[in-house]
Amino acid sequence: MSTERLKQIVDATRTAGEMTVADLATMTGASEMTIRRDLEVLAAQGVLERYRGGARSLLLRGSEPPFALRATESVDAKRRIARLAASLLADGESVVLDSGTTCVEVAQIVRDRRLTVMPLSLHAANALVGAPSLTLLFPGGAPRPGELALTGPLTEASLAALRFDTAIIGCCGLTAAHGLTGYDLADAAAKRAAMRSSSRVIAVADASKFDRTALAVVAPITDLDVLVTDSCAPPEELSALRAAGVTVHEA
Repeated sequence: MSTERLKQIVDATRTAGEMTVADLATMTGASEMTIRRDLEVLAAQGVLERYRGGARSLLLRGSEPPFALRATESVDAKRRIARLAASLLADGESVVLDSGTTCVEVAQIVRDRRLTVMPLSLHAANALVGAPSLTLLFPGGAPRPGELALTGPLTEASLAALRFDTAIIGCCGLTAAHGLTGYDLADAAAKRAAMRSSSRVIAVADASKFDRTALAVVAPITDLDVLVTDSCAPPEELSALRAAGVTVHEA
């Protein structure tokens, strides 16, 4: 199954509202049988609704694609970013690890490190449970369905009670003009709380995040110390970030 083809289908149905199987087959160059299988997968993820001969999008403009779909996108770039971000951590550091697919990749990489880590999602927590050298802290809060990000007053209170060396923060959108943005207001508030409780903020964002600005403002770029991205990120945005004092690493 092609991840790129699934993304094409999602983007096309989202833009048009609905698409026929025949049109999707023509657009992607895949057979109609393959497209039907792809549509079943995407319907199971809650991305679209099937009907005889086609599908309609369930993603409104400005809504966040499901975690399961995002976890299959830009996987190599996210792993490179995660490895580089993890290399910036010193043994013994205390780290708050944000929610999101790239941060889950970071969790996988730091399992064998001597760190104290508070993950802000159950996906990341699951990757860290049982790590022999790592001290694991859990915040309170309510997990968002699918995303399993921990948000709300209990999460924010847990973060306010601690001081971390580093926050590793994901985002839904990132531009020099609008800063870090997110789709969910409660998630954005948890990110801000994590940043306030940390001496250093490392943002992790693959190139696709520079193409969008989401609804909820998380923070301006001046609140970032470091950005770790991939080599496909737009040079003009990276130049603006560097000019604002952000240290930029390209994985």
